[in-house]
Amino acid sequence: MKKDEAKTRKLIFDQEGLQLLAKRLKEIRSEKGISQEELAYRSELTLSQIARIETVRINPTISTIFKIARTLEVPLQELFNFELQPFSNK
Repeated sequence: MKKDEAKTRKLIFDQEGLQLLAKRLKEIRSEKGISQEELAYRSELTLSQIARIETVRINPTISTIFKIARTLEVPLQELFNFELQPFSNK
């Protein structure tokens, strides 16, 4: 990669996808009767990290998602049980 190409790189932050993931995480937590604080404790993540995921302030790593899924004892597809709209070609 050339230096000029590195300057044009952008961070990936799919707002819609992260909002849907946050909504699904909240739904699952609620169904299981687990608070953000309890999820943080059980998953060994910080409360602020769970809160920032659920308020779409951060883009969690896949390792963080794995930890959350294992802690909630749900398959990954359960956390990702939502539909993304395709990007428009505008």
